[in-house]
Amino acid sequence: MTALNFERLRQLRAEDPGRFASALSSRARRPLLSGDGKLFIVAADHPARGALGVGSQPMAMANRYELLERLAIALSRPGVDGVLATADILDDLAVLGLLEGKIAVGSINRGGLRGAAFELDDRVTAFGLESLKERGIDFAKVLLRIDLSDPGTLGTLEMTARAVDAAAALRMPIMIEPFMSHRVNGRVTNDLSPDKVIHSIAIASGLGSTSAWTWLKLPAVEEMDRVLNATTLPTLILGGDPSGSQEESYASWKKCLSLPGVRGLVIGRALLYPKDADVASAVDTAAALVHSAC
Repeated sequence: MTALNFERLRQLRAEDPGRFASALSSRARRPLLSGDGKLFIVAADHPARGALGVGSQPMAMANRYELLERLAIALSRPGVDGVLATADILDDLAVLGLLEGKIAVGSINRGGLRGAAFELDDRVTAFGLESLKERGIDFAKVLLRIDLSDPGTLGTLEMTARAVDAAAALRMPIMIEPFMSHRVNGRVTNDLSPDKVIHSIAIASGLGSTSAWTWLKLPAVEEMDRVLNATTLPTLILGGDPSGSQEESYASWKKCLSLPGVRGLVIGRALLYPKDADVASAVDTAAALVHSAC
């Protein structure tokens, strides 16, 4: 892979910022679904929420140049359809020429900063829906954590409903990533029991005046067949912060991909920062799960 020209990137940011306005919109575009109708998206929207850790390394994603290099490797691999990120990362990737023919997914709400007292009041601080369309982004994503004991959840629910309606008006697909959450020793924790995931699906699916453009982004949990019976919406499986072995993750994703309604994977840290540091191999293995021909 050709070395990334970070000097040019820094120069453009200082001397020709207008270049970024067209980098995404003028890139080669592709249909959202093609070929086998599956999607493999690499996620990199964690830093904008102050979530820089991977496993036991609290600052793993802090080095932006290293993150971009890892994303460049991932995006160069066969079967990777696109990337999920905030504007800063998508701008860098587009100017570096790494998004040609790729799906760009814009993360909307990054206001729920990790560890903040207002974490569940997760407002739009990244892309607005109109800006997504104007900048040539293909897909929207919103994080929805629901804590029945936290008043901040109500504002996030209302914001998400508005985003669903705005996306539908623009005829843009939007994926909701829902969780039932609660605080443990002051830290927001997602409940990954099957019943709670089903509850989150029911709440997320009913937001907005139409669900026609809504997708779901769900964790791989126990009893996934029963979980997926809770929705007819197209679903992508997320990876989350890696905890078990890489082989366990692959097996879990493979099982989910065999279930009706699952359209692919959205995986970030588990593939960008694998324990053996071999990004290409980790991405290739996941891509083969999504696109059997890879």
